[in-house]
Amino acid sequence: MMAPMPAPDFTTMLREASLRVTRPRLAVLAAVHEHPHLDTESLIQLVRDELEKVSHQAVYDVLRALTGAGLVRRIQPAGATARYETRVGDNHHHVVCRSCGAIADVDCAVGHAPCLTASEDHGFTVEEAEVVYWGTCPGCAAARTTTV
Repeated sequence: MMAPMPAPDFTTMLREASLRVTRPRLAVLAAVHEHPHLDTESLIQLVRDELEKVSHQAVYDVLRALTGAGLVRRIQPAGATARYETRVGDNHHHVVCRSCGAIADVDCAVGHAPCLTASEDHGFTVEEAEVVYWGTCPGCAAARTTTV
């Protein structure tokens, strides 16, 4: 049986990113880590469970700072609200349910970051690729077969 992964040291992560360690930053970072792919409103509610008086603007500012520092990744599949995750720097992708909007991580399909080789780069230096797979999650598929 595999041992559970140790909890990340968010204080050290913030300091290494040259960010001041504040209660809102720690709370937002923990919420995004524990609940990947949540939207901002859901994150605000989670942070308010811990820090009752935190403002919407404070959470937005923290998310912007964490994203800018590379501690959090902002994703926004077409037609969806922005979501956040702490899995950064590995060029993974996402699968999104067309029915309920559930999102899950998907590793690159083959080899070393195959999506970074564009058929035509138009002179750009490609640093990251974003692939979104769309489909139906198991829960929505099961619900569909039950109602048919």
